[in-house]
Amino acid sequence: MKHWPSQLFPIIILSVLAGLTFWLQSATAPGDDKHDGKFRHDPDAIAENYVVRRFDETGQVKYRLTGPHLVHYPDDDSSELTSPVLISYRPDAPPIKVESNFAKVTSKGEVAFLWDNVRITRAATPDSLELVARTPDLTVQTETGFAFTNSPVEITQGPSWVTGVGAEIDNNKSTFVLQSQVKGQYIRPSNKP
Repeated sequence: MKHWPSQLFPIIILSVLAGLTFWLQSATAPGDDKHDGKFRHDPDAIAENYVVRRFDETGQVKYRLTGPHLVHYPDDDSSELTSPVLISYRPDAPPIKVESNFAKVTSKGEVAFLWDNVRITRAATPDSLELVARTPDLTVQTETGFAFTNSPVEITQGPSWVTGVGAEIDNNKSTFVLQSQVKGQYIRPSNKP
């Protein structure tokens, strides 16, 4: 009569060894992932002294973006800019210029994140002085004409000034709304003779 346990032992050892071999092969085998660099954050284009213009449906320039250095990344279709200047145009309104030391623009240029010494300038008109706002960072929605920040903001217009924390800027309505901790000083402009 034969002992079944003694005959099963080699079969169990071989099965465990086969399972471990299969597991080791699947754990170390290269996957079907492509390593063509598409998902790496490497630039595919660099532009120097660039000018980008966006037109409205009537053919008028809606905004213009310029700067000395732009790097484009294909993995997320974003661009990083150095010293960008964004000028927004609107009929019957003074242009608004937004500049900073750095910016990142999302795919298709719909959103621009500006940081480090952001300066917003509304040009002077015959009825009002130039308005200048400064903030550490700003998010601009280029297509809608809306911008916002949660950081401190300082606005000057001639000798008048106002400060606050957080702001919403609507270029379509020509409004600049400070969110909190607002204080300032208004000095009435002198009438010209």
